[in-house]
Amino acid sequence: MSDDKRPTRQTRMQSGDNGNSGSGKKKGIIKRIFAWGFSILGILILCGAVLFFYYASSAPKISESELSSQSETQIYDSDNNVISELGAQKREYVKSANIPTEMQHAVVAIEDRRFYKDHGVDPFRIIEAAVADVTHTSSGLQGGSTLTQQLVKLSVFSTAASDQTIKRKAQEAWLAINVERHYSKAKILEFYINKVYMGNGVYGMQTAAQYYYGKNLKQLNLSQYATLAGIPQSPTYYNPTSNVKASTARRNEVLSAMVRSKYITQSQANAAEKVSVTAGLDSSHGNTSKLSSTDNSNKKVIDAYLKQVVSELEAKGYNPYTDGLQVHTNLNMDAQEHLYDVANDGSVAFQSNDMQIGAAITNPKNGKIIAMLGGRKTGNVTFGLNRAVQTDRSAGSTSKPLMDYGPAIEYLNYPTFRPVKDIPFTYPGTNKKLYDFDHQYQGTITMRSALVQSRNIPAIRTLQDVGMSKATKFLARFGIKPTSKSGFELQNGIGLYISPLQEAAAYAAFADNGIYHKPYYISQITTQSGDTYKYSSAGKRVMKTSTAYMITDMLKGVINSSKGTATSAKISGVHQAGKTGTTNYPSGSGVSSGVMDSWFSGYTKHYSISIWTGYDKALVAGHSISTTYEKTAQLVYRSEMSYLENQNPSSNWKTPDTVTVVEKNGQRELEVKGASWSDTGTSDKYAENNNGSATTSDSSVTVSSSSSESESKADSESASSNSNNSSSVEQTPGGDGNNSSSSSSAAASSSSTSTSTAQSDTNTTQNSSTNTGQ
Repeated sequence: MSDDKRPTRQTRMQSGDNGNSGSGKKKGIIKRIFAWGFSILGILILCGAVLFFYYASSAPKISESELSSQSETQIYDSDNNVISELGAQKREYVKSANIPTEMQHAVVAIEDRRFYKDHGVDPFRIIEAAVADVTHTSSGLQGGSTLTQQLVKLSVFSTAASDQTIKRKAQEAWLAINVERHYSKAKILEFYINKVYMGNGVYGMQTAAQYYYGKNLKQLNLSQYATLAGIPQSPTYYNPTSNVKASTARRNEVLSAMVRSKYITQSQANAAEKVSVTAGLDSSHGNTSKLSSTDNSNKKVIDAYLKQVVSELEAKGYNPYTDGLQVHTNLNMDAQEHLYDVANDGSVAFQSNDMQIGAAITNPKNGKIIAMLGGRKTGNVTFGLNRAVQTDRSAGSTSKPLMDYGPAIEYLNYPTFRPVKDIPFTYPGTNKKLYDFDHQYQGTITMRSALVQSRNIPAIRTLQDVGMSKATKFLARFGIKPTSKSGFELQNGIGLYISPLQEAAAYAAFADNGIYHKPYYISQITTQSGDTYKYSSAGKRVMKTSTAYMITDMLKGVINSSKGTATSAKISGVHQAGKTGTTNYPSGSGVSSGVMDSWFSGYTKHYSISIWTGYDKALVAGHSISTTYEKTAQLVYRSEMSYLENQNPSSNWKTPDTVTVVEKNGQRELEVKGASWSDTGTSDKYAENNNGSATTSDSSVTVSSSSSESESKADSESASSNSNNSSSVEQTPGGDGNNSSSSSSAAASSSSTSTSTAQSDTNTTQNSSTNTGQ
């Protein structure tokens, strides 16, 4: 080829005939992508740094006293007086020089193996923790926080979810870096070892050595050091005195971590693993009983209330023993002390020292729990059984306003003079007959009279008229729900399984014109970092004003009428309403006299009180409540309500414009304004057939839907219920007239006569009573 026919270099370039041009373009694109990527990464890092320092600038201060001191949670009453300090009871500080090397190594190995190399924050540890979380390969030994960060958290922040934010983590890291700048590793480890919670009210590992082994740290062996080092992650779960299996596994994890960190050899670890985790445990707890520094003079008085406050704090995500909180409660200390004294000082007679009580007092206007008593004559028990929140005893006839008559007024517009039948009754589908205490029948009486005298049969007939669906809906508004799949039974109309606290809160809705407040203990929490959270209970209408007022008006008669069942609760000059309730022993229990449970629930505009009395082991000989002591609950109520009303008198309830006052047979009666109802021959919806069984009658009560009451129907209350009533279907419920079913009624269910006489103090008898009619 001649030279003039060859393409020049320039021609080749212009024609794109360069073989490397494509790859060059690709490389250029890749470079630009990397450049953009690095630029974006740089911007993100810069933004992260700016955000970090912005958060860090608002980090709380931290002092040496905060690092070395205990994180005490202070509990206040409603008058801002400190009533308890959690975390301040038991600690013996140990200096670094007196902390054995093995103890230090065990803590570092399990909590922060790069402790001596990091500077307060360990990026590798954070990455490891993140990867482990994503891949689900975490051994559970360590998280993303260094030991110094954990110390900062214990000293300044809380363990609640509200403190687990990016802002908090940034502040925690910043403070950890600053702590590392001002203190040696040995000093930081000293702070940590003395601060951690070790369970059972014990703080610090020196105190834990005394509590668990009755020795100082220097006297322990390798197995015991590893056991102590493993406890802080979960002080209750890894407690060697109560959970041997978990504690052993955790101890072995610590030993393995020590081997990986080359603090001990595998043979040393093997030898330590062969030692029982219970070896050397000291049941006398060494010298820890002498370390208490808190005034516990009111410990017994507030035990039940404080127990529930601690439980509520834990439910909110806090650790009340390590978070150093300031917790303001709704406790009225004067009311609490008076309630405690009445139950314990003999001013009100109890049948014996074993006879118990559960009592709760709420404010109807806001749901605040102002006092609570979980028992009496309890000895030196801390956080013992709180009978005020237990739901395993039948409430007897105190259930009638809630399940029978309240719904009848709410849904059927029953007037207080509505005729009801007190004639022989057999539970449908069974041969179980229902009786009152006198085994008598009064024929046709008014609804008011039936409630005042606490007659059982009219109550159950009224519940039949209402229907179980509507009654269940009404109860749900107070957070009262059945736990069994079968739902409530007809018998529950005269015996719900609810707690005194639930009942006090429910009756409070009658007191406050149909507004229900979910009861609560804590009004405000302030964390160590200065954040404050306030709490309240929003009121919710659960019934019409007419329903609340008409029930209240009838329940006044329970106390004030000569035929009422609660005349012992009468207080001169106090506008109040209330209801009694008792339960009989079941057929076949071997107990022929007395009652199992005695209740009284009453209220004014300012206070709602519910009281249960009885025995934890109801089937033990001598534990049936005699007639004289059935009134104990009323007498405790009268003393407490008299005290409260003397301090803060309540006015009387005013008749709402939704209620009409009428006169029937010379007596003041009430009816829902504008409602019309017809009673065809005063016969119930359920009439007796020839053999005494209840059958549906064609003559049912008709109710007009044109009621002039303009209030909308209350929505179903969604508040959670503590009700854990097991099979209440086995009860023959009732109230205060000591009604009982015939022996044949027990055949309805074999479990209705269950008698578990060997129950412990933490379990009361359940599903074995026959409820009575007062």
